[in-house]
Amino acid sequence: MSGDGGDEAQSLDERVHAAHIRVPARGNRKLERLIAAVNADVELKAWWHAAAINAERLGMSDHSWVHIQIVTNIGLRLARLLFRKGIVPSIVTDHGLTERDAEVVIAAAALFHCVGMSIHRQDHEQFSLFLTADKLPKLLAPIYDDPERTILVAEASHAIISHRSKGAPFTIEGSIVRVADALDMAKGRSRADKLLPTIHSVSSASIESVKILPGREKAVRVEIEMSNSAGIYQVDEGLGTKLRGTPLAEHLEVVARIDAEHEQRLVPVFRL
Repeated sequence: MSGDGGDEAQSLDERVHAAHIRVPARGNRKLERLIAAVNADVELKAWWHAAAINAERLGMSDHSWVHIQIVTNIGLRLARLLFRKGIVPSIVTDHGLTERDAEVVIAAAALFHCVGMSIHRQDHEQFSLFLTADKLPKLLAPIYDDPERTILVAEASHAIISHRSKGAPFTIEGSIVRVADALDMAKGRSRADKLLPTIHSVSSASIESVKILPGREKAVRVEIEMSNSAGIYQVDEGLGTKLRGTPLAEHLEVVARIDAEHEQRLVPVFRL
């Protein structure tokens, strides 16, 4: 089960316990405590494992804990660049909490955004909400008292449901998680071995690298290197669809370049 970070010779227990999330907390003690609690929770890790197996059964891209870690790190990277440029997270504007609390919301949503895949692909975002409603309050209980804990669960849940294909996030945090999920596209998320040959897999396999940088004209600049123009589909239909219409759209610029000699004259640069 390569997508699950494991080996077929390993036992179920070994594969589940192999999951270990690492993120740069940068002094955010509440975020550190959440990540520690997550890494100690075998049930959550088992959901990630089951989600990865279902994705493999369906010939889909990686939905293992590796995907979870990447999305969490991308989300925090986006958040910190945005906050540095003065973009105020919704949890600060609407609830009077802090940017550190916004990081916890983003991390929590990223950690739980596709646990529903452990049940079924169809409507997995809604299944993720059911599992989150039971588990996340318990993980946050030693970290936050109410009403803050309930607010964080509600905001994380909004971000989770907003990552679906027709999700419409109306918070900065929800927009960040939605876009972070789409930005796990480097090498087509080909950590999964049995991708079906579709336009999605062919396009995503053309994505060589994704860099998230401080922006020039906007708060954040995303630079994508492609080996083939087929990657434009992934950038436009994948990332573009997730970005357009969100509160994040005006703060993020995307530039995709094709790093292949035979493609240079066809589409040298593509911008969102």
